[in-house]
Amino acid sequence: MARQDGYDIVVLPGDGIGPEVAAQATGLIETVASSTGVFLRIEEIPCGGAFYLSHGSRDWPDGSEAACERADAILLGAVGWPGPGGGPITMDDGNMAGWSPVIGNRVRLGLYANVRPVKMLPGIRHAISGNKVQVWSPETVDMVFVRENTEGMYSGMGGIHRSAGKDLLATDVRLITREASERIIRYAFELCAGRSHGAPADGKPRVTCIVKNNVLDGCRLFARVFHEVGRDYPAIAAELAIVDAFTQWLITQPEHYDVCVTTNMFGDIVTDLAAVLQGGMGMAVGCNLGDDHAMFEPIHGSAPPLAGKDEANPMAMLLATGEMLAWLGRRHDDAPLRRAATAIERAVADIVAAEAPLTADLVEPQDAASLSQVAGAVIERVRHSLSA
Repeated sequence: MARQDGYDIVVLPGDGIGPEVAAQATGLIETVASSTGVFLRIEEIPCGGAFYLSHGSRDWPDGSEAACERADAILLGAVGWPGPGGGPITMDDGNMAGWSPVIGNRVRLGLYANVRPVKMLPGIRHAISGNKVQVWSPETVDMVFVRENTEGMYSGMGGIHRSAGKDLLATDVRLITREASERIIRYAFELCAGRSHGAPADGKPRVTCIVKNNVLDGCRLFARVFHEVGRDYPAIAAELAIVDAFTQWLITQPEHYDVCVTTNMFGDIVTDLAAVLQGGMGMAVGCNLGDDHAMFEPIHGSAPPLAGKDEANPMAMLLATGEMLAWLGRRHDDAPLRRAATAIERAVADIVAAEAPLTADLVEPQDAASLSQVAGAVIERVRHSLSA
């Protein structure tokens, strides 16, 4: 049932362009609240590499874990800030500064499904070799990636072994369990079953499992579980793809794919490549979903060179906000939130189709608008739509 007392949203701005895009997302949330009458309370928590440099012990304040656990949903900007030597900042525990709000939240809150929709909007032009051209079409790019989000190469097992003051050996242990594999694979099949259409090429519902099972034992287990779960969904085509071959097929025949499922690190890599199909990282959204909690983010990272210049693309962060509202709307049967999510998606699509205002990653430099201009245009369209 819709929550009469409203919803608590934790916003984690983070580093680099994170605070800039998060500020626009906050403005969008406030517009939705004032236009729908739904109470959306925002708690902003600083975090990331810059926070660690300033405070020296943690990458976010004490009590942040509890605040995220209490929240109805979490919205993350981006984390990652270069240290004095230019490389990533490492905390005393060996983790990158920014680990707590990202991987920590995923593990602690059980956000086992990283869901990344890859859909090309009409009007998108792709930045290829410096030119803005249309390489793919909206009719051929409409898929969803489902990435296992809590184990794999990011399980935190391993370390650097030192002797006589020198780093001699490093290990990263890849953990693949039957339980986590079955959970994420079943999630992918259920998602596929609920989509209104199949792959663009033939309309068939299809789940593609991306592995390296010709070499890696973890992938052999993942593939076996995939085949076992697939037998429970006879109406859905189930296929395996070796990850290195998949990267070329993704670019040359994206219309073949409907839902793709894979392990943590492979999913991290191939979804960044898939973002090229939808216009780049500035259009790409990541949804970290569990049974009881959810965190939403753009996947473009903190982009330190763009920080403070009002030049970054805010669309991914605004679309992530829409995904958050849609998730809350489904979870609580809240029609105004579902309507707001649709309004956000439509506003972004309309602006992209009109090719203005857009940031420099989507149009030629002389035609580019600022981050704040693009976000302002989206927010105004949402306000108008929800007031109609």
